[in-house]
Amino acid sequence: MASMQQGIDAVPQPAMACDVLVVGGGINGAGIARDAAGRGLSVVLCEKDDLAAHTSSASTKLIHGGLRYLEYYEFGLVRKALIEREVLLRSAPHIMWPLRFVMPHAQGQRPAWLIRAGLFLYDMLAKREILPASQGIDLERHAAGQPLKPEFKRGFVYSDVWVDDARLVVLNAIDAADKGAHVLTQTRCTALRRDGAGADACWQATLQQRDGRELAVRARSVVNAAGPWTAEFLQQAAPGGQGRHLRLIKGSHIVVKRLFAHDHAYIFQHPDGRIVFAIPYEHDFTLIGTTDLDYQGERGKVEIDDAEIRYLCELSSYYFSKPINPADVVWTYAGVRPLVEDASADAKAVTRDYRFELDQEGAPLLSIFGGKITTFRKLAEEALDLLEPLLVPEPGKRRRAWTANACLPGGDVFGSTPQNRSVREFGQFVQGLQREYAWLPAALVARYARAYGTRIHLLLDGRKDVAAMGEEIAAGLYAAEVDYLRRHEWAVSAADILWRRSKLGLHLPRETAGRLDAWLLQHPLSS
Repeated sequence: MASMQQGIDAVPQPAMACDVLVVGGGINGAGIARDAAGRGLSVVLCEKDDLAAHTSSASTKLIHGGLRYLEYYEFGLVRKALIEREVLLRSAPHIMWPLRFVMPHAQGQRPAWLIRAGLFLYDMLAKREILPASQGIDLERHAAGQPLKPEFKRGFVYSDVWVDDARLVVLNAIDAADKGAHVLTQTRCTALRRDGAGADACWQATLQQRDGRELAVRARSVVNAAGPWTAEFLQQAAPGGQGRHLRLIKGSHIVVKRLFAHDHAYIFQHPDGRIVFAIPYEHDFTLIGTTDLDYQGERGKVEIDDAEIRYLCELSSYYFSKPINPADVVWTYAGVRPLVEDASADAKAVTRDYRFELDQEGAPLLSIFGGKITTFRKLAEEALDLLEPLLVPEPGKRRRAWTANACLPGGDVFGSTPQNRSVREFGQFVQGLQREYAWLPAALVARYARAYGTRIHLLLDGRKDVAAMGEEIAAGLYAAEVDYLRRHEWAVSAADILWRRSKLGLHLPRETAGRLDAWLLQHPLSS
């Protein structure tokens, strides 16, 4: 089974050949690796840190069309994203679900009729089968009005989709590996040069693992999906090339204790035009973000600053009856979005669309610039549509695009093909699992169902009672789950487990991370 190759012993031999070397283990890199492997191409993906270690785990956790992009006339991008919403939702209903957004109408904003017209356009730009249409609401009667200040009397409701962004990356990597790809985390591409010509043209790459071991890779093509490091890596791979410039935009978020009891989210507009979301998060919390600031600092260590915290608190407090103060913040995170440089002076107006740069001076080098998590699957599909003809010249031997009709791992809730039913009846799926695994607490089974979908059966295979789960390292975190994450999801540290494969770090005492790291050292995986 390919997924068993994902652990420590899955490292390929020091010299290997592949069709595609993907550099970068964020959402674009993982998505491209998955698509390529599914087309029968041999793939190596290397990531210098953990999967989704940077930008791809620092999003607002939304699969959305981008309502605010309409005002910048990005109709093509919005339509593409809106189509992808339901495609993705059907493919992974365990890590995504529909979410209704409330937009209070404030004095001084655009006229209500204009907002309603924009929402109508948002509804109509793409076909909807699952998500309900937008509508106007009376906030004096609707449950969403209760936490707001009394001056907000009317508003609008529309639909988008919530996603566990880091798990989305991991699921793409799992699927890539199941289809034969070698996924190497903690592995940096340290050297890259072109070799040969014509049919013999290739890339000679050196990959260095965290322990210092080096792997030589001969690749027929390279995909540069290094996110914030894309431009830098392009200069390394093709010195002297013009390339595109990236504009790094920092987006920061705060998390506070739960601010409201209902299941809707809010979209708030600042007088300066910027948008901030307040979203139910991890049952007990509210997620508030994001900011849009040009960023010039170190890309590997992006942090929120005090001014951003104050901004998010103040804007939220403008709408909520109960003020939010910096002291209420229990967690923060920040990332940089590598966007395509354009003439926009304002960070919030920079396009979220993506661009490709294909260098065919010898073996192909495809660099990915920009993009958003919502359109990653389409980006990967278009990237392979560009790359595959260069690797498989005979049209009859090429495999068609396939990901639009495929479930992500764990998403095959009611069959192997994506279904609306999987979204609408996910609750029934969870209840069935709770009956099947009645020896586990129902809340724990529900968490497993949301994290792993049908792969819960792999996690619990052969276990019949709580004792078989192994040591309870922290409340609700058993050795069985930790070992599953190490064997099948490339987790190597407490941060990988508590903050990317899950958000248990929010729910457990701070000292848990240190205890878990010590436990991992004391309990190395057996082969």
